[in-house]
Amino acid sequence: MGFLSSLFGNKTDAVQEFKSRGAVILDVRSKAEYDSGAIPGSKHIPLPHLNGKVEEIKKWNKPVITCCASGMRSASAAAVLRKNGVETMNGGGWFKLSQRLD
Repeated sequence: MGFLSSLFGNKTDAVQEFKSRGAVILDVRSKAEYDSGAIPGSKHIPLPHLNGKVEEIKKWNKPVITCCASGMRSASAAAVLRKNGVETMNGGGWFKLSQRLD
């Protein structure tokens, strides 16, 4: 186990735990980015539109794993959702997240 994993836990394990509870993957990249490749079955709400969709996301009644290109926008999205009472985690970059979901 790496140094950061020992401090913060294993992200793959956390992703798998969320997945086992029916988590929704929420991609917050732009439409063009999403259209160029995305996790199958993921929901797409670009970060600038997220605040207007929080009530809709709450109705999913599921944990949410956010993702984007590198993890920066998804971290912001996760913070917004957490602040609004949605159980969420930052999955980071979508491609790496897709590997963790296998």
